[in-house]
Amino acid sequence: MRFKTLLFLFLIIPFLSCKQPEARKPITKRSGSFLKTSVLRNKALYAEEEKTILNIIKQDSLHKYFTSEKGFWYTYIKTNSATVALPKPGDQIEFEYEIKTLKGRLIYSKEELGIQKYLIDQSNQELISGIREGLKLMKSGETIRFLLPSHKAFGYYGDQNKIGTNIPIITIVTLNTITKIKQ
Repeated sequence: MRFKTLLFLFLIIPFLSCKQPEARKPITKRSGSFLKTSVLRNKALYAEEEKTILNIIKQDSLHKYFTSEKGFWYTYIKTNSATVALPKPGDQIEFEYEIKTLKGRLIYSKEELGIQKYLIDQSNQELISGIREGLKLMKSGETIRFLLPSHKAFGYYGDQNKIGTNIPIITIVTLNTITKIKQ
């Protein structure tokens, strides 16, 4: 009897041990609630910033403001109707700008920031997206006031110096020269 039991175990154990491994199920399941909360918070922040910017525009009856497709507002302070050339990708430009709060308090002056040299659409240069996109709308000799919501300015991190988290700004940009670079 023992012999039959041992024989049976020796024959059945190899069949039972050849089972395919089963994948383990995760212990915790993520609901995505953090992302949903973050999206809702950012939408509310943008709505509040947009409301503030539109109030500034409403109060400024001296200038006509335009809405950019890229999510910011701008007005021409000085125009140049003599030239029609806008900067193209790869062109080198020289410009100067200053940064203010939405209430008009100066954060960085033109003298502090100095004359900037920038290659249009070159990703290796640090420049906030609102100014990068705004420069493409300018002709040489023009000055434009840009009203930038925080996501087009310095965003969540600020500039790690004078501009804090999620601060919308006004920047006044003067495009001095456009130099065509031969490709």
